[in-house]
Amino acid sequence: MTTAILDGVITDELREQYRTEGYMILERVIPEEMLQMLREECSYFLGYYDSIMDAKGVKTEGINHRGKRYFISNMYRLSSRLWQFIYSPLMAEVTQAALGDTVYLFHEQWVVKGAEQGMKFAWHQDSGYVKHGDKNTRHRPYLTCWCTLDDVNEENGTVYLLPHSRGGTSHTIFDHNREEGTNDLVGYSGDDPGIPIIVPAGSIVAFTSYNFHRSGANTTPRMRRVYLIQYSAGRILKRDGSPWGRDEPLLVDGRLAAPPCDSLRRAG
Repeated sequence: MTTAILDGVITDELREQYRTEGYMILERVIPEEMLQMLREECSYFLGYYDSIMDAKGVKTEGINHRGKRYFISNMYRLSSRLWQFIYSPLMAEVTQAALGDTVYLFHEQWVVKGAEQGMKFAWHQDSGYVKHGDKNTRHRPYLTCWCTLDDVNEENGTVYLLPHSRGGTSHTIFDHNREEGTNDLVGYSGDDPGIPIIVPAGSIVAFTSYNFHRSGANTTPRMRRVYLIQYSAGRILKRDGSPWGRDEPLLVDGRLAAPPCDSLRRAG
């Protein structure tokens, strides 16, 4: 099954900004009913992950810190509904504008900062995490879609971006070092604060995996929730030939592919 792609969310100006600076901002493009679904699924997976950490008797696991900061990754096949957003015509249009007619789902995760204690996240390139595992990687930039479930601002820990022209990142993946205490990888130590992204809930901030970005702490009494999906223009493989990420087709020859059968079965 293939589905036609929407047309009209991405303007020529946005395409050019993405081409030259590596990012584009799409405000209030996620439909309200889809946004509500994402919030409900986020609540479920927060509880799910807390139960896993409690069973292990830990409060920190990798870059996850219970109640403070979560990166809950690659769970969408445990949901009966998340495929509806990942494989939506909206995401097809965004990815096609950024990556072309062949697109793979690479990674997806919840990125949540707890109320009043949500931790910052250090300057990094998403591709820096791939390079940290394979210093010889030569992959093309993939696409990060940072989808806001809440209004985001500097008080609740929004993301800060460095355009390519300010970060020198259009063709380079920099070496990253692990930060003690947080386990974050850090790839930039300059004094440019970046551009703070202040957008309403239901927005998508789309940027390349080469752009440096960071986020601040959440000092507000409410959680800051984001659903982050990453797509690639081709397969990204490890040194042994196995895929780094999910490696599932989204676009084939410019047409939206069917989601995996197990997701459809759970939905039906």
